[in-house]
Amino acid sequence: MVNVAVIGTGYVGLVTGVVLSEIGHTVTCIDINKDKVSTLKKGQSPIYEPGLDELMVKNIEAGRLYFTTNHQEAFVNAHIVFIAVGTPQSDSGAADLKYIRQAAKDVALNIVNDTVIVVKSTVPIGTNDLVESIIRENLVADVAVNVVSNPEFLREGHAIHDTFHGDRIVIGAESFEAGNTIEQLYKPLDLPVVRTNRRSAEMIKYASNAFLATKISFINEIANLCEPLGANVLAVAEGMGLDHRIGRAFLNPGLGYGGSCFPKDTEAIAYLGREYNAPLTIVESAIKANSHQRYIFLQKVLDYFNDNVEGKTIGMLGLAFKPNTDDLREAPSLYLIDELEKRGAIVKAYDPVVKHLKQCVETVDDVLNGVNAILLVTEWEEFDKYDFTEHVVFWGRNFN
Repeated sequence: MVNVAVIGTGYVGLVTGVVLSEIGHTVTCIDINKDKVSTLKKGQSPIYEPGLDELMVKNIEAGRLYFTTNHQEAFVNAHIVFIAVGTPQSDSGAADLKYIRQAAKDVALNIVNDTVIVVKSTVPIGTNDLVESIIRENLVADVAVNVVSNPEFLREGHAIHDTFHGDRIVIGAESFEAGNTIEQLYKPLDLPVVRTNRRSAEMIKYASNAFLATKISFINEIANLCEPLGANVLAVAEGMGLDHRIGRAFLNPGLGYGGSCFPKDTEAIAYLGREYNAPLTIVESAIKANSHQRYIFLQKVLDYFNDNVEGKTIGMLGLAFKPNTDDLREAPSLYLIDELEKRGAIVKAYDPVVKHLKQCVETVDDVLNGVNAILLVTEWEEFDKYDFTEHVVFWGRNFN
């Protein structure tokens, strides 16, 4: 088994570190936030992800999982270092690489062993080359360094399951030996491995997310057409999905995609297309369709109230962008709350995990009482048991 360091304890970094410790490696996760590290050392995850806390506690107690703010402490025994920091979207749509650059410098200034650096963050094509050049320019110790691209394909809310039962592990390396090192690291997972070069690995991540986002936007536009034609979009999706060339996954009509990946990654790859004069018109259209979907839903609510919701109380069930997560990034709920409140509506909302917004109430019943309409925004399983027949309901998601 191997000593591993992980820079970043966000969603990707924390899940990666915990899973690697679960399959037997000794892992030290690094974060500059002292309070966050203190919480992590207690086995408490700062993000909601089913099963994560239990695995954290198990591996901390087993002496395989550690947390620190000190890079030197983390790197002293490490021969593999993962970079799993954020790549937020800039105003232009491009990925902001400031945290990647800083992580590369931290590696260069602190490693003391021959090291394979693994870029786990979702990054534009060519970023692994940049990371390697930054490390080599700033390297202090006389050690060998190889950089490997290893993008993640985790679904929020299912990350633990996806790690152990994933479709593939993608390893992009210019060094055959470095690629072998990372393949051996993951061997206990017994998953299919795709070996390629770094730029192809980077593109696999972006292309995958862009395609899935396009699939979501496509079925939403089909749903919009089905409604005036009297067709059932669920039956349409089922019939389409049985075609193995298409598949049923991501053909779920609703309010569109949100979260930390699809919005940011589609914008980033669309930006690259424009920058290199190879415009991705299909992806650009998917982005526009996704943005328009939540407007269409809002308009249905406004039409019901004759475009006047002032003083109306609107109940909202679900805030997170999808079930089994507390992630509000690009969540349709935030757009809807903002637009309704700007028009004078009173919004009260319930989500099983998200509790900190001022609109939040304690229970589903608190939402149902005294409202003029209910918006079903996130398909949490617990909402299935409620009878909404006495309420005006706008179905933003499909429930069982």
